[in-house]
Amino acid sequence: MNIHPTAIVSSKAHLASNVHIGPYSIIGDDVVLHSDVTVGSHVVIEGPCEIGSGSHLFPFACVGQVPQDLKFAGETSRLTIGERNVIREYVTMHRGTAGGGGLTSVGNDNLFMAQAHVAHDCHIGSHCVFANGASLAGHVEVADYVTLGAMVGVHQYCRVGAYAFVGGHSVVVKDALPYARTVGNHARCYGPNSLGLRRRGFSNQSITSIHHAFHLLLSSKLNTTQALERIKAEMPDSPETKYLVEFIEGATRGVVK
Repeated sequence: MNIHPTAIVSSKAHLASNVHIGPYSIIGDDVVLHSDVTVGSHVVIEGPCEIGSGSHLFPFACVGQVPQDLKFAGETSRLTIGERNVIREYVTMHRGTAGGGGLTSVGNDNLFMAQAHVAHDCHIGSHCVFANGASLAGHVEVADYVTLGAMVGVHQYCRVGAYAFVGGHSVVVKDALPYARTVGNHARCYGPNSLGLRRRGFSNQSITSIHHAFHLLLSSKLNTTQALERIKAEMPDSPETKYLVEFIEGATRGVVK
């Protein structure tokens, strides 16, 4: 264990033997740091909070603080961060609230660039990229392999589907569709993110099915219900379009079209 002498570490924190903590950082009560976690200088981590192995927090990151929610009454809540996450300068992540299940969670292998913000009761998947200043309001769900551009803002209770790309400075007030390019204030959907899907290893057949589904959703004269019925009928064996249909049917705030 490598702890700088100027760091303040609570006796109630639980640290693996090979954790590195830099100068002037503060590790509070009920913080769990797993193996190979690196905490840079001037980082503040409050608990209950658990950070998975191989994660790296850069200077002035602040995670595990109480939520910015006026309904929060001091109840016990948690923040869990998975493995191999990179949390850059001035990133903030807050614990959950009783009204949202008491948990904010982050998966594995995510990159949070400087000044990104994850609010209370958010749930983030794995392999996501949050560019500088990308911010989630409370109760937002972000699936796997999502990219949020710089200064993106996502409204509370919205969802962002898997493999979605949301362009910089976008304002998302409904659910952002999976596989799609979503851009603007307020955001609009501009069809599938074909380049990103190819980079992620999607087959030509899968990309063709996704393109056809988005054509029915966005470019045909069908309403959303009719488009979903056509997608189900024409591509019943495509797992990608099945997920797209289920995502839209599960929306409570509507979807960005």
